[in-house]
Amino acid sequence: MGATLSTVSAILKEVYEPKIRKQLDDSTVALKRIEKSTEGVESQVGGRYVTFPIKTRRNAGIGARNELEALPVPGQQGYAAARVGLKYLYGGVQLSGQTIELADKNYQAFASALDSEVDGLKTDLAKDQNRQVYGNGVGTIATITADAANSITVADTMYLQLGEMIDIYDATGVTLRVSNRSITAINTSTGVVTYDGADGSASIVATDIVVRTGSINREWTGFGKIISNTGTLYNIDPTVEPVWKSVVDSSAGVNRALSEGLMISLVDSIRANGGTTTAMFSNLGVRRAYWQLLVQQRQFTNTKEFAGGFSGLTFTTDQGEIPFVVDVDAPKNRVYFVNEKELTLYREADWSWMDRDGSMWNRVEGFDAYNARLYQYSELGCHRRNSQGLLADITEG
Repeated sequence: MGATLSTVSAILKEVYEPKIRKQLDDSTVALKRIEKSTEGVESQVGGRYVTFPIKTRRNAGIGARNELEALPVPGQQGYAAARVGLKYLYGGVQLSGQTIELADKNYQAFASALDSEVDGLKTDLAKDQNRQVYGNGVGTIATITADAANSITVADTMYLQLGEMIDIYDATGVTLRVSNRSITAINTSTGVVTYDGADGSASIVATDIVVRTGSINREWTGFGKIISNTGTLYNIDPTVEPVWKSVVDSSAGVNRALSEGLMISLVDSIRANGGTTTAMFSNLGVRRAYWQLLVQQRQFTNTKEFAGGFSGLTFTTDQGEIPFVVDVDAPKNRVYFVNEKELTLYREADWSWMDRDGSMWNRVEGFDAYNARLYQYSELGCHRRNSQGLLADITEG
C-alpha cells in the first residue's frame, strides 16, 4: 500500500496563509462619531476632575405693573457647576519569552504573535469603550433571569465572551455574589452561560447583574445614565435643577410599534428645550423596524453617506434630515436621540503604554514571560443633558 497523507502527516509541514481571518465584529460606531463631533476630544484635563458651569435658570425679576405699583424684585441667572471625574481604563497582554524569541523567526507563522496580540488588544479596548458608550457606569454586561448549578441564564448574551472573567452582583451593584469566575460556555439561543469555580447558586437571584471582574462602578458614564430623566449626573441633581434631565419616552417596559409620531414628538421635545438631534443610534433590530415603517409608508429608503464615513437611513424633519445610525453594540428595543455637539470625550491622552520605567515590556517575576499594559484616563461628558433623548420599549423588526 502506498503512502497517504494520513501516514506521512507527522513529517509534513503546515503552511499557513499570511492573513488571520477575523471572526469578530470590531466596529466602534458610537465611539468614532463622538470623537468626530463638534466638541470631539478634550485633552486639557489635568487633575482628577473636569469642571464646567451650566446655566439652569432664567432671571425671574420680570413682570408687568400698573402706575405706581412696586416693581418686580430683581433676580439673576441661575447656574450650577458640573464635575466630571475621570475613569481609569486598562488592558494587558502577556507573552512567553519563547514566543517573543521564536515567533518572528518562523517565516511560516501566519502572523507575528507579538504584533497580533498588541494590535488585537488595541482593537478590543476600543470595542469595549464603544460598549461603555451605552452603559451607565455600573459596568453591567448582562442581567440574570434564572440561576442553576455553575450556570446562569441572562436576558442577553451580546456583551459576553468565552474566557471572560466576571463578577456577579445584586441589582444595586453593591452586594457581591460571586467573584472572579471565567465563562466556559455560552448558549446564545437559550441565554445560558456556564462559569468555572465554585457554584454560586445559593446566593444568585434573578435581576442580579454580571460585570467584568473588578470593574463594578468604574466604567464610563454612558448614555444609560446621561440620557435619563432621573438620577444625579456630574454632581447635579435634576430634582434640584429640573432642567438637568433628558427627554425620555417609554412604555413601562412593554414594547410597542415604532412610529413616525413617536419619533417626531421626541425630536420636538428636544427642540423645545433648545436642543438639536444630530443623530439617532439604534441596533440592527430597531433599524429593521424603521425600515419596515418606511416601506409601509411608501417613502424613499435610499441610504445616505454621513459625516465620518458612515451610511444609513435618515429621518426627515422640518429642520432637515437626521442620520439613523446603526451600531451593533447599541442596546435592544431603544433609539437614542443624540446631540453630538454637546458630548465631549475628556481624556488625558489616547491609549498609552505603561513605560514610565523605560520599557513597555515588564518581566513576570519567576517566569520566562513578559507583560505590557495600556492605560487611558478618560470619561464621557455631556454639557446639555436636556438636549438628549431616548425612545424606549420599541418592538424590533
